[in-house]
Amino acid sequence: MPDQVDYRWIADDPDALMMLDHAGKVLEWNDGAERMFGYSRSEAVGARIHELVTVPGSEAEQDHFIAETTECGRGTFEALRRRNDGTLIYVVISGKVGQGAGELYLLFSEKDVTQLKVQRDSKSLESKFRELLDSMPDGIVIVNPTGHILIANRQAEWLFGYDRDELRARPIEDLLPQRFRSAHKGHRSHYFSTPRTRAMGAGLELYGLRKDGTEFPVEISLSPLKTEETPVVMSAIRDVSERRGFEQALQEKNLELLAANRAKDHFLASMSHELRTPLNAVIGFTGTLLMKLPGELNPEQTRQLEIVRNNARHLLALINDLLNLAKIEAGKIELNFEPIDCGALVGEIAASLRPQALSKGLELILATQSDPIVFETDRRALSQIIINLVGNAIKFTLHGSVRIDLVLEEAGKKRRLALSVSDTGPGIGEEELSSLFEAFVQGHASRMKGVEGTGLGLHLSRKLAVLLGGELSCTSTLGTGSVFTLILPEP
Repeated sequence: MPDQVDYRWIADDPDALMMLDHAGKVLEWNDGAERMFGYSRSEAVGARIHELVTVPGSEAEQDHFIAETTECGRGTFEALRRRNDGTLIYVVISGKVGQGAGELYLLFSEKDVTQLKVQRDSKSLESKFRELLDSMPDGIVIVNPTGHILIANRQAEWLFGYDRDELRARPIEDLLPQRFRSAHKGHRSHYFSTPRTRAMGAGLELYGLRKDGTEFPVEISLSPLKTEETPVVMSAIRDVSERRGFEQALQEKNLELLAANRAKDHFLASMSHELRTPLNAVIGFTGTLLMKLPGELNPEQTRQLEIVRNNARHLLALINDLLNLAKIEAGKIELNFEPIDCGALVGEIAASLRPQALSKGLELILATQSDPIVFETDRRALSQIIINLVGNAIKFTLHGSVRIDLVLEEAGKKRRLALSVSDTGPGIGEEELSSLFEAFVQGHASRMKGVEGTGLGLHLSRKLAVLLGGELSCTSTLGTGSVFTLILPEP
């Protein structure tokens, strides 16, 4: 151990002075070192220099300098040092070998040259990159590991309200609001230890701080660069105030539309009785007249009453679809899951629709297993889907047949109900398939004269399928026909 009296002058030197043994352990640590690095003498003495000020990843470089100084007797080099608070500084280290009490030691004198290095590196980068950076549309700043700006382009000057000389050598944290600065120092140190390219908009939400104190939202990209002088990071900065304004306005408009849509759905769902009752009265009254209960009708009266009844039924079907859809959207559909005989249900629906198929000369085929297919689901919702699918198939098929297949399949440990409705109709084009289940889309109905449709049946059916936990899909070939498939998993 060196004689304390012989080296008492170390404590009074204004520079950062430290004595190390050949293994890099601190033997002495003066006030200048405490001021520069933030460690007291009691904290530093006995610790290895790597544990105190060596930047992670540069231990080998530090060991090389110790070995070289030990071998040559003295040496000088530049290094990046880490303070106790995690900030980085550049220092010039002058080292020499001494001897005291029969032991060899290393005496390091370290000077903070951060600002000198920033100015030197800045001039070098100015000569190389100024013209290129000024041609870029985004604000560009190049920052060194200590967090100082080496160069900024004209767009960055305009964004932040500083001139070129004010930005040069300024800590990058000065361009951030106070609430971001502490965390950003840690992010910056971590980035330089593991540099990687980061695309614009891939990081956290950030704000820039102008010279006049105003804030603005920004997106940044980061690109590590290795120059002859030092490793640096180039940051492209984009003011996204205008875009954020548009996004905010759009979000507010969407909320308004959502509220209006909910009000509409609530109104329609609540008006079910008021809308249906008059139409049911019209249908019932025309039915009574057509039954000739009040008296005989001539052919023209019969024709006109049938027109009234058919149009009233069509309007009632449209209102029913709209009301059912509104109830789903308003969350007012109550499902009652219970075990039902799906085979019997499909048989009942097929029997009720068979006269409609026969009137068009179509064959309605039902293919299901002989054993009862008991499955837990909501009877009303499943019936609505099947009626819509089979009714559509009959409506749009001019000749041939409509086939209903029902099977209970094993799906791992659970079962699933699979129902398909296939027809020999005109088929649906690929472009129409992509929007087939959207509201008010009528598909090939628009190409078939005399066929009426609301464009809501399939949309409503898919909504109901989703409520039942399943899915409804369609495959089709023009000129061949279509197949609609409903899959319901076991609850």
